[in-house]
Amino acid sequence: MNPVIGLDVAKGESQIQAFLDKGEPYRKSFSILHNVKELNKFLDFLKEIESLAGGKPSVILESTGHYHTPIIQFLEEQQYMYIIVNPLIAHRAKSSSLRKVKTDAIDAYNLCELYYKEELEPSKKRGIRLLNLRNLTRQHETISSVAAQTKLQLQSILDQVFPEYRGVFGNLYSKVSLQVLLIFPTSKSVLSVTGPVLADKIASLYKSRSDKWAKEKAKKLRDAAIRNPFQNNLYQSHIINLEIMINIVLQYQEHLSKLAAEIDALAKEVEEYELIQSIPGIGEKIAATIISEIGEIERFNHPKKLVAFTGVDPSVYSSGKFTASVNRITKRGSSRLRQALFMAVQCGIRDARKKKTSVEIIPRNKRLREFYDKKRDEGKPFRVAIIACVNKLLHWIFAMLKSNTTFLDIA
Repeated sequence: MNPVIGLDVAKGESQIQAFLDKGEPYRKSFSILHNVKELNKFLDFLKEIESLAGGKPSVILESTGHYHTPIIQFLEEQQYMYIIVNPLIAHRAKSSSLRKVKTDAIDAYNLCELYYKEELEPSKKRGIRLLNLRNLTRQHETISSVAAQTKLQLQSILDQVFPEYRGVFGNLYSKVSLQVLLIFPTSKSVLSVTGPVLADKIASLYKSRSDKWAKEKAKKLRDAAIRNPFQNNLYQSHIINLEIMINIVLQYQEHLSKLAAEIDALAKEVEEYELIQSIPGIGEKIAATIISEIGEIERFNHPKKLVAFTGVDPSVYSSGKFTASVNRITKRGSSRLRQALFMAVQCGIRDARKKKTSVEIIPRNKRLREFYDKKRDEGKPFRVAIIACVNKLLHWIFAMLKSNTTFLDIA
């Protein structure tokens, strides 16, 4: 016998259907909650199937983001083989019937039938270290995105309170700049104190800089306050909102700094981290994202599978005598990995510097730039050439990780 159990996973619960063999469903489906008591009930059912079929059943379920995490951890602890199916494949199996019926019980039943129809490989357990790294890099990306939106809101309020403040510090969002703005948010607050007092306050916030620098910034701040069109702020609500936004941005910066330190410390424990950084144009953050999203390279036995996982493989459309000549990339893989690779390519083909002894421009990644120029010379548009470079970069990364060599060592 070849037993299988199909799980239709939802938030906090799963619908279960068992098959003892192909075409032999066992009992009616039932649901369990994702708690200790119900999972133990599921374990009893697994052992029941095992005794009837004479072997451990496989468990098949659809990928559901993080909802299936309790089930996966439970199955790994109990040493049961499981198969996580791509939602696109699961949807195709559910849509094969002429009847339009959608219930959790039918979905679990269809997953069992899919197990016997398709040649599905068992899901390979991923290392905890790389999963931790992936969680941290994703959280860093999420907070960075929210922080960027918050900065735009801060700018909007600042334009209505103190627009001339923008030129006082080189970076408006540096810690010292935001702290100064928090203390002196209006022209009135700046002009209410003397220049020396203002300089002393700035110097106390940034002790690593000289007194001369603090005096220059104090003068710039007073000049900005004098030029500011809002000498008297009519709306106290703007001042309150500005203070809130400044504190939020400062908190985001603190969280991002902590995440960056954790990512760097964890990534340094992974051997592949140094290998990826040997590629010119790839720094610490991009390298951490790439290795955490790819995971163990053993999951891929060919570079084309890594390309498909990234979602930069071309789609194919052919029907009858017609074959499409313009095909977009599938974009069905990891969007975070795809974005990191796009950034890596753009950094790699960018001109780094000029030689002091000549006017020759040296790209960061000479081999990648030569490939990019070749594609452009062939008449390829910019985006098409960039995608081709991403594809080439993935083949290099695959070769490096498989052979455990640096970028300079691969052919």
